[in-house]
Amino acid sequence: MSVDEKTVRHIARLARIAVTEEELAPLAKEVSSILDWVEQLGEVETDHVAPMTSVVEMEMKMREDIVAHENLQDQVTRNAPLSEDGFFTVPKVVE
Repeated sequence: MSVDEKTVRHIARLARIAVTEEELAPLAKEVSSILDWVEQLGEVETDHVAPMTSVVEMEMKMREDIVAHENLQDQVTRNAPLSEDGFFTVPKVVE
């Protein structure tokens, strides 16, 4: 995929990155080569490859779901500027 200087200028403006006119041509070439590499990854056959969550085969460690504290609602809302019936009260910001 070929990226021109106009596109690089637009991307830089969106990303709020200062790019000089001298940097546009090398950046356009670099972005084009990166996009070519990404397109090349799309050609890899992955239909029969199982999805991975880690490079090492392992199972997640599980722990018992035990309640460590009782109801702390009063303690949690004690320092709130405003609270009502045990809930935080915030000003309305959307009509």
